[in-house]
Amino acid sequence: MTKSDLVEALSERFAQLAQRDAELAVKAILEAISTAMIEGQRIEIRGFGSFSVSQRPPRLGRNPRSGERVEIPAKRVPHFKAGKALREAVDKGHSGPPGPSTPGPSA
Repeated sequence: MTKSDLVEALSERFAQLAQRDAELAVKAILEAISTAMIEGQRIEIRGFGSFSVSQRPPRLGRNPRSGERVEIPAKRVPHFKAGKALREAVDKGHSGPPGPSTPGPSA
């Protein structure tokens, strides 16, 4: 799913929300998450997951073409950990959003 697919799904699900407003809402949420992560903050969305920043230590690597050893500097990288409800929904193969309103598979 792309950002434009998300905007389209949001505007279809909420008829009172114009596509332009849905686009602004998605953009604002993504910017807020990005800004918080740039500042080193952790973002937690209950039932969905959490976004955090991890520190990778410096290490030695190899140039695959020449085999030469290369020093890779330390860096900060974004990390996402899925919440329990999302993990369980993905495991069960639900097509809807996770949560108590999502019906389980028929037995």
